[in-house]
Amino acid sequence: MSPDPILQVRDVELRFAGVTALSGVTFDVLPGELFAVIGPNGAGKTSIFNVLSGVYRPQQGSVVFDGHELVGVRPPRIAAMGVARTFQNIELFGNLDLVDNLMLGRHHHLGYGWAAAVAWFGKARNAEVANRRRVEEIVDFLEIEAYRGMPVGMLPYGVQKRIELGRALAMEPRLLLLDEPVAGMNGEETEDMARFILDVRDELGIAMILVEHDMGLVMDLADRVMAMDFGRPLVTGTPTQVQEHPDVVAAYLGLPAKEDA
Repeated sequence: MSPDPILQVRDVELRFAGVTALSGVTFDVLPGELFAVIGPNGAGKTSIFNVLSGVYRPQQGSVVFDGHELVGVRPPRIAAMGVARTFQNIELFGNLDLVDNLMLGRHHHLGYGWAAAVAWFGKARNAEVANRRRVEEIVDFLEIEAYRGMPVGMLPYGVQKRIELGRALAMEPRLLLLDEPVAGMNGEETEDMARFILDVRDELGIAMILVEHDMGLVMDLADRVMAMDFGRPLVTGTPTQVQEHPDVVAAYLGLPAKEDA
């Protein structure tokens, strides 16, 4: 018997000034699953992430995370509920070091107010120690110990992408949205990131939704894949099923879809 989905998306419609960005988007994500969304540029992949994280509010449909409706909920609340996100374009603070950037992901776990922070005793001090301990665990997990103490803006691109993943993990999410995590990476950096993504799934048990143009990476890592085109789902299935589906081949190669005989 399969577990109940941690995320249920049903019939989501998103429009901007008469332009339909998403139509009829429906899918589930199971606990601990690595679910991928693929499609050509403009297919609606990033729009799905913006709906899930509360940046966009769809005109129609439902998004239920762990039994709670997310449509209409503000992004900070969704983050506090356990949904974290990385970005295609790196969104780190380049003048801060590795630990400080990761600590930003702990803001929902501070557990004290400004007065305790100014006084710096008791609850505030204990919370700071506990949060830094958690950050150190992530530093070890992602094997980025060598880069501590340096402004992250001076670090290699692949390392910065890994730190961005670490900041998302610092939030202790139960659903992680990965927006093109290997975009712009060389082969070695891509292999490293793929290994850490698998570790997140297999060792931490975090459900993930992966948006990525590297089809080799997607087909190697994903448990299931949903292919999109022009804001609509084409097919959802195993990587092999999706890769061989004629509508997916047509969308990627620009060919007309085959009609049933």
